[in-house]
Amino acid sequence: MTAQRLRVEEQATPYLVAPLLTDHLDTFATAPEGFKRLRELVLNLAVRGRLLPQIDTDKPLSVGSRTLPVPDAPFSIPQSWRWERIGEVLSLINGRAFKPAEWLPSGLPIVRIQNLNNAAAVFNYCNETSVDARHIIDDEEFLISWSGTPGTSFGAFIWTRGRAALNQHIFKCELQTREIDQGYLRLAINGRLDEMIAKAHGGVGLQHITKGKLEQLALPLPPLAEQSRIVVKVEELMALIDRLEEKVSRGDTARGKLLDTLLAALADSPDAAATAEAWAQLAPHFDLLLQTPADVDRLQQTLLTLAVKGRLVPQDPNDEPAAELLKRIRAEKERLIAEGSCKPDKPLPEVGDGERPYELPQSWTWARLGELLTYGPQNGTSPRPVEHKTDVRCLTLSATTAGYFKSDRFKYVDIPESQAAAYRLKRGDLLVQRANSLEYVGVSALYEGKDDQFIFPDLMMRFRVSLVLEKYLHLALSGFTCRQYFRDKATGTQGNMPKINQGTLVSAPIALPPLPEQSRIVAAVAFLTALCDRLRERLAARRDLSAKLATALTETALA
Repeated sequence: MTAQRLRVEEQATPYLVAPLLTDHLDTFATAPEGFKRLRELVLNLAVRGRLLPQIDTDKPLSVGSRTLPVPDAPFSIPQSWRWERIGEVLSLINGRAFKPAEWLPSGLPIVRIQNLNNAAAVFNYCNETSVDARHIIDDEEFLISWSGTPGTSFGAFIWTRGRAALNQHIFKCELQTREIDQGYLRLAINGRLDEMIAKAHGGVGLQHITKGKLEQLALPLPPLAEQSRIVVKVEELMALIDRLEEKVSRGDTARGKLLDTLLAALADSPDAAATAEAWAQLAPHFDLLLQTPADVDRLQQTLLTLAVKGRLVPQDPNDEPAAELLKRIRAEKERLIAEGSCKPDKPLPEVGDGERPYELPQSWTWARLGELLTYGPQNGTSPRPVEHKTDVRCLTLSATTAGYFKSDRFKYVDIPESQAAAYRLKRGDLLVQRANSLEYVGVSALYEGKDDQFIFPDLMMRFRVSLVLEKYLHLALSGFTCRQYFRDKATGTQGNMPKINQGTLVSAPIALPPLPEQSRIVAAVAFLTALCDRLRERLAARRDLSAKLATALTETALA
């Protein structure tokens, strides 16, 4: 829905809808939590008297005061409005502290905070005869939740779900005057939630505001007739924002499905011609399809899939076939074993047809990871960390979780060099996480730093290769096939961290191209990764700009 269409639909609201905000609806739509901020802006304008023009014939309230001390009156109000404290217009009755032993499978519903802010939340029930009348509520009761998680639990509500019992941490509110519309009162209280939360105390996850502090919170009150007009207008605008958000969401869903379809066609293309055709369908529409950093992540993963399937760069008939390369690797391993610098390993079975998820170019071959190694795999060590600096820095698991090496993720450990030496990282070492969540188990990273700067922890395995490019092998391990292989092979009971062992690691199927093609693939992926990084930066900058513009527009509207 465009700003122009919105302006046509809502011509009766000159304060909000034209021209400052409607000309910038796209800004709110693309800003982080933009629709949430737009709803908050509508609410803030409403309780400041900025949403509708005042009518001179409206009779001011007989309650309240034109002025309050500055800390209690955080903004100015129209001449016909009044300030009044919650305690002067509402009598607050706290709910009952039900014990779990009183809960029943059926009976009178017990209203807890989650039943106020989530219509799908399940009720507990009780025996109505055990509940005092002051704790019974029915439709149109005014409620204020005063305890819980800031941002989700606090707020004012009008109950509309029938007879029920009120749980603790919720006030049942009885109006002390007929000059206040309950619908407006809800808006006024929710419009001051920030101040309400600021007066709360407690821990980070659970806070509450005392009855005394809540009663002192001042509310801006317009004439009764204007209250009713404000409620109607806010409902109209909130519904309008809902429709706009739904339309944007539908567009995002359709765009996401189209992107998935085109990326799948690209990833599944059986040959170079099909790859070129799929790319031709995708590339001209990048501006439309790639709207978030996550979209770029999906594109980058697809490019990686093409790389390890032999579809990213052309094959050169002059390259030595990978099968011959594999023979040279085996000969090199036999030489190293003979001189005692490499341990003999158990023979690995050939990668069977059922383990080959796609066809490789003629010059490629399937191999087990273990066939390519000249060292390892070796599990790390995790000595107890110390607070003071030492000569031994042990990586934490987070050093490689992102799929690349982060040199600032380590802990100092105090062990002798004779113990640390066996775990010192060398340039070109590959690390694989042997335990983590299912999403990250098996994640690999390539160490390209200086020799002997770090040791690696017990939850990682280290190995080395020769005659194969470490960077290509890292790409292969990061591709969908290997990532899915490690997830499928991970073991661990429910509640325990999924793990893979050395046997699983060395049995991983690797699509092996000729050595010169490995170099071309690594260069192409590096080039495309840099492009993706720049695209992510542009999208993040655009999103940041939208956020700043939305903030500036909000501040201008409320000034």
